[in-house]
Amino acid sequence: MGYFPLSVDITDKNCVVVGGGNTAARKIGKLLLFNARVTVIAPFICREIAETKNITIKKRNFRDEDAEDAFLVVGAANDRNVNKHISQICRKKNIPVNIVDDPSLCSFYFPAVVRKAPVTVAVSTDGEAPLIARFLREKIENMIDDNIKKTAEKIDECRKKLPEIFKEETVRKAILETLLQRCLTGQPPKNTDDFLQEMRDIYDNTDRYAKKPSCPCTDGNGMQRAEK
Repeated sequence: MGYFPLSVDITDKNCVVVGGGNTAARKIGKLLLFNARVTVIAPFICREIAETKNITIKKRNFRDEDAEDAFLVVGAANDRNVNKHISQICRKKNIPVNIVDDPSLCSFYFPAVVRKAPVTVAVSTDGEAPLIARFLREKIENMIDDNIKKTAEKIDECRKKLPEIFKEETVRKAILETLLQRCLTGQPPKNTDDFLQEMRDIYDNTDRYAKKPSCPCTDGNGMQRAEK
């Protein structure tokens, strides 16, 4: 059985973490990365959690009502019976629940995440081999250039303006592929409007319905032409 990967907005959503140890701290860090509103419940709180900003800490044992307004719950208590009870409560209320180190009690898993905003890559092994997920995450992290944010911003700006200029979806796709290749090869356009004007000049002087390259510098599939 596989788990469906789903990107969910947890900004300002109440995410309850039961447990105050190092494992809980790691889960809290992942949630805060996506601007969740985190509530931590545990009679003992480690220093890392105590020093974490922008979270709510309740130094006591978990109560069933703690799950009432939770968007999701993480069970990271040292007591397996407590974690099992948390899972049962959440499943009855259809609240997504993750119990650390016990896949059988989870309704969702934390993937290994690479986050270079606005790009997010998540790797999961359905809870079976977290070590493999971490290994792949490190590989992927090294593949993503730090300039990805600027590239994404340019593509987003261009994508929003394209429908006003080009009606054909295939043309818009080819232009975006051209823009991506220029950014990846270290030749991003300085100005989006100038780039779009260049593309307009190319397409206005070419039969829109003829098979043609998207740009003199590409082969029509978004790949750079080799110089002759």
